[in-house]
Amino acid sequence: MSMVLTTTPSPLPHFQSTFTINNNNNGYSAQHRSHSRLLQLLNECTDMSQLKQIHAHTLRTATSTHSPHTLFLYSRILHFSSLSDFDYASRVFDQVHNPNSFMWNTLLRACARSSDRKEEAIQLYYRMFEQGIVMPDKHTFPFVLKACAYLFALFVGKQVHAHVLKLGYDSDVYINNSLIHLYGTCGCLDVAEKVFVKMPERSVVSWNVMIDAYVQLGEFDTALKLFREMQNMFEPDGYTMQSVISACAGLGALALGMWAHACALRKGGADMLNDVLVNNCLVDMYCKCGSWEIAQQVFERMPKRDVNSWNSMILGLGMHGKAEAALEYFVRMVRMERIVPDSITFVGVLSACNHRGMVSEGRKYFDMMIADYKIEPRLEHYGCLVDLLARAGLIDEALNLVSDMPMKPDVIIWRSLLDACCKKNVGVELGEEMATQILESEGGDCSGVYVLLSKVYASASRWDDVGMVRKLMTDKGVTKEPGCTSIEIDGISHEFFAGDTSHPQTKEIYQVLDVIEERLESVGYAPDFSQAPMVDELNNEKQHALSLHSERLAIAFGLLNLKPGIPIRIFKNLRGPSRVPQIIAKIRPWIAAVYSQFGFAKIMNIFKYWGKSMISNCSYG
Repeated sequence: MSMVLTTTPSPLPHFQSTFTINNNNNGYSAQHRSHSRLLQLLNECTDMSQLKQIHAHTLRTATSTHSPHTLFLYSRILHFSSLSDFDYASRVFDQVHNPNSFMWNTLLRACARSSDRKEEAIQLYYRMFEQGIVMPDKHTFPFVLKACAYLFALFVGKQVHAHVLKLGYDSDVYINNSLIHLYGTCGCLDVAEKVFVKMPERSVVSWNVMIDAYVQLGEFDTALKLFREMQNMFEPDGYTMQSVISACAGLGALALGMWAHACALRKGGADMLNDVLVNNCLVDMYCKCGSWEIAQQVFERMPKRDVNSWNSMILGLGMHGKAEAALEYFVRMVRMERIVPDSITFVGVLSACNHRGMVSEGRKYFDMMIADYKIEPRLEHYGCLVDLLARAGLIDEALNLVSDMPMKPDVIIWRSLLDACCKKNVGVELGEEMATQILESEGGDCSGVYVLLSKVYASASRWDDVGMVRKLMTDKGVTKEPGCTSIEIDGISHEFFAGDTSHPQTKEIYQVLDVIEERLESVGYAPDFSQAPMVDELNNEKQHALSLHSERLAIAFGLLNLKPGIPIRIFKNLRGPSRVPQIIAKIRPWIAAVYSQFGFAKIMNIFKYWGKSMISNCSYG
């Protein structure tokens, strides 16, 4: 008996089986031809409708699912359906009595790559292991480890790692890459390092995942050191450069970031230049390094942009107090480019409004997010609006918003309210209530709340209570995190603390500060003590304390060492995003007064270079 498979002209394959007596061909030959034809149709299949017809014909003609040819057909059907219809693929999988490792891995891969089926990948792996008919192979583990990393399932990931060791796959490069990614994602940097060091063989991906793990956990210097080692063995690709550029952003190292930009262009050429992810990292890096103008140039030259590109630009402009420009980009994004904003977009928009104290605009965009784009506000959105209202002195409205929030306020929101209580002198009782809320919150027992509470007492001249707070800090062993300001010159980052005397150029720096103070007094500048009422001391003592702030030391060092036309860019470790404009507003007057009234080179011989254009370009990261 022979079987002839014919198809009629149709956009979808249509099957008709006819059985005739043929003494020259046995049944095996007919079935083999049928399988070959079905495989050909599977390779030409373009949608689920065609696949279902092929599957139906397989069910009618297959003699047994144990046949190698039939099993291979089911493997191909499963592979195609897993990419288009996971539920259908699951039903196909359940029809096979003894699925092979390829089938298990196909379904695992579909779960691991899906955004909402990561847990099913882990469950499927356990099911495979419990049945014990087919053991996991080297292709199984990367899929399940990817799911573990996405879910931060460290305990499960460690179990899978144990299985890897037990089955002897610990030298496989792909599995080790997945293990590094898992441990790096879950914050176990030491374990990720051990896996990386013990690898007998490494690929570009191995270096990339290790560098990225360092970047994600804030070890930027180590990431760059590893990048330098990698260059001795492999050419960096787009993923490498994304991590390197992100490390430069984390360090605020503009010169190094510009080198990374040039390196990406030189090594990657047009492909790297057109890479959306690399360009997004560049926009983010230039903004964080204080050069929003270059970020804007990179953004405008991008041949293609996604929502993250716009988010990076809006967030960057807001960070630099360019609220109007940030809002213009938002309007351009939604009206001209027709890109739908996401929740991160509105974090950037609300932050921009917060930077400039644009209360009415902040309310408008918060309502727009909910009404027009159906985005449910998250804690970050409430935090921006609460901080905006509190800084504007609208404490009651901010408190009402907090009470109406569907989630519990975090430490940051309470600290925003306490900070506003300090600055607006709204009353000691309210400040004490805010401090209590912070201390009762998880992670709230830190130096910041004590410092703010002491400011509340100091603003009311309750110096005994200020002393009590400081004694409480001492008794609890709580120490204030020192403010640190850094400045990058010639690719080297210099850090300064308040009253710092450890720098080799300390003498020259303090000489510059003395001259600055004299010149400021001569032009009538009066220091603002409103943010320094921590102790009951005379104004001249407070002025001396303010004059030794780390920002001033860093700027004086910049004036000593930077060439004409080079902007002064300083970075603070304790800054909050909404504080940057206030820092600029308080520091710029005395720099501007110095620049407008005299030239340092004529008064003291300690300045190597002088450039009036610096102040117009002065940027803060």
